[in-house]
Amino acid sequence: MERPRATPESVRASDAEREAVVERLRVASVEGRLTFEELTTRTGAAYSAVTRGDLETITADLPGMGAPGAAPAPLQVQRRFSAIMGDCKERLSGRIDAELTALAVMGDVVLDLRGAQVPTGEVTVVATAVMGDVKVIVPDGVTVDLSGYAFMGDRKVQVREAAPGPRVPVVRVRAQAIMGDVKIVDDEHHAPVRRALTNWWEDRKGPHK
Repeated sequence: MERPRATPESVRASDAEREAVVERLRVASVEGRLTFEELTTRTGAAYSAVTRGDLETITADLPGMGAPGAAPAPLQVQRRFSAIMGDCKERLSGRIDAELTALAVMGDVVLDLRGAQVPTGEVTVVATAVMGDVKVIVPDGVTVDLSGYAFMGDRKVQVREAAPGPRVPVVRVRAQAIMGDVKIVDDEHHAPVRRALTNWWEDRKGPHK
């Protein structure tokens, strides 16, 4: 019995083809077409792709390499974020080309990187917490590199394991915690209660007999 011919979409993808798609995603991020969260999600999907069809789906809404590009996303103007006996919450949406500094003294700083534009696929955050807390929210699937020290404080990383691959987006955090906490969380760990409620509501909305 003759085996059916494979369609172009069902042909198994090679490592070289996966890397080509990851490079295309990186270029799209530089052009401001993808946020850090989108870059991370799609990079993980590219490294996990089995067929060429899987890879085509990942880049279906992106122009081909060498196509006329849009202007890069605007530079992120503010690089230093601080809270002195208060709170500072920032959801970054511009382009990040330099390291970020977060300082919390008897206060809380929250930096949300999920919507930022990260051309290099790598972000460095210098976080200092003195009797306060610094929380950095990253997209699901990034690699987190945490260094530094804690004195009567704590440093925590709560993110799910990133997909294997040499160019998975990276967030590097240099932490100093003195009677305070520095925490890096992904979307999954940032709002677990909200996700549980959402899942419960979706279950309740299912078809009724």
